[in-house]
Amino acid sequence: MGPAPEERTQGSLLRDPDSGPAAVSFLELFFDLVYVFALTQISHLILEEMSPLGLAEAAIAFAAVWWAWMYTTWAANWADPERLPVRIMLILVMLASLIMTVTLPRAFGDGGPVFAAAYVAIQIGRSVFMSIIMGRTRGSSGANMARAAIWFSASAVFWIAGAFLDEGVGRLWWWLAALAIEYAGPLFFFYVPGLGRSSIREWTISGHHMAERCALFIIIALGEGIVVTGATFAGEPMPPANTGAFLLAFSGSVLMWWIYFDVGAKRGADLIEHHDEPGRLARNAYTYLHMPIVVGMIGAAVADELLLAHPEGPADTGLILSFCGGLGIYLAGVGFFKRFANTFRNFPLSHLVGLGLLAAMAIWGALQPMPALLFATLAICVLVMVAIWEWGSFHGGWEERFGRRKSA
Repeated sequence: MGPAPEERTQGSLLRDPDSGPAAVSFLELFFDLVYVFALTQISHLILEEMSPLGLAEAAIAFAAVWWAWMYTTWAANWADPERLPVRIMLILVMLASLIMTVTLPRAFGDGGPVFAAAYVAIQIGRSVFMSIIMGRTRGSSGANMARAAIWFSASAVFWIAGAFLDEGVGRLWWWLAALAIEYAGPLFFFYVPGLGRSSIREWTISGHHMAERCALFIIIALGEGIVVTGATFAGEPMPPANTGAFLLAFSGSVLMWWIYFDVGAKRGADLIEHHDEPGRLARNAYTYLHMPIVVGMIGAAVADELLLAHPEGPADTGLILSFCGGLGIYLAGVGFFKRFANTFRNFPLSHLVGLGLLAAMAIWGALQPMPALLFATLAICVLVMVAIWEWGSFHGGWEERFGRRKSA
């Protein structure tokens, strides 16, 4: 994916690897707002059609959005956003991303060609730009980005063909094939016949920047959820049921923040910053394993919207699946991230128990109807249990009581 920390030459558009950990720039945070908007669009897409086909389309849209954001994150890890050409590149990618996001709700209808064209332009255009600027001073790294551009060019055939040849289910299969090519690229080190494959040495990055960028994205996304919750609550009457739904939605956002940041985020950042192969860790723990974390946040946002819309009704199938599915995927994603980032020796027991409780709740809710507020309260209690268990295990609470550290 990227460059080795070779010596920076005068006039380079790349960050200086000798100047210390790369900081996340203001432009990068500004850029991320478009992708948080994209996550909101995906949650609304799910709300409009909560069916197997609707969920499949939302999954395809998310996979594309995540891949566009993540590859730009890698690019900004190497390129210096303070240099004018890099800044212009990021702004153009931001514009194309906004176009892609605006057309996302109609991606499987008449908006497909624009969605696909914007996505292909982002991936190929940014990759070609990076291969040029990296090839000037870090030759092998430039070749690596050229290989990535070739992989994106191969997948572009399926994006464009799907956009113009089919709509609905047919388009879904074309685009699934395109994503399969793109997601396989890093796993095969962008192997290209005649050009060979990349090496881990070419993927050397600033671990500090990667960890901080992902953490800030999660904070912004959780903040967007709170804004949407507040805006929805402000526009409705405020009887006790609505107030209870509002407080539960807010509590869920806070607890998701706590479970990710209290232990995992800091330890993961420390590990990647001092790891011998930060590129490999960034690929596995951040590029791939942060996907279920964000998917879970989308599911939780859908659950909050459903709860706020009908707080006095029963817990229907949509509410049950979005609460248990969303929070379950989130706990699984954070758990695997903590395990892979060496925060825990095994998958966290607290997360595993939480997953079991959510699964039991889903079965119980399907067999025994209950009020939506009660079901949501029980789901939030699962997060409270996970947060308290983990906090006690890693902040001395259990050690003081039992004289030894217990497994989280």
